[in-house]
Amino acid sequence: MAHSERQWLRWSLVFVWLATSCASVWELDGQSSALLAAAGIYQPTWVFLLVVGGAAVDLALGLAMALFPSRRVYLAALGVMLLMTAAATLLVPALWLHPLGPLTKNLPIAMALWVLARHST
Repeated sequence: MAHSERQWLRWSLVFVWLATSCASVWELDGQSSALLAAAGIYQPTWVFLLVVGGAAVDLALGLAMALFPSRRVYLAALGVMLLMTAAATLLVPALWLHPLGPLTKNLPIAMALWVLARHST
């Protein structure tokens, strides 16, 4: 894969992580809370902590990919994504059947992170 292609791939993933962070907080009282409610989590303090905590992790990973791209960052993002995917699968397995693919999109993202990690130092 050419260097320019890897850069396009990296910046597309930076966008995904930063947009997800912003959308999670923006939708704190909407879709984010509804998603946790579907998992049986209703307590406002837990909802706030989980959403804002997840958004902070997404923000940190997006900024790290933008500012300090490296194998370590890509593998960290892959690990966090796999952990979040496993948690979402346990809490709301129906997300695998959602027509917009909130979990199925993680498969190509995982491969993109793996490719970037393999081509980085």
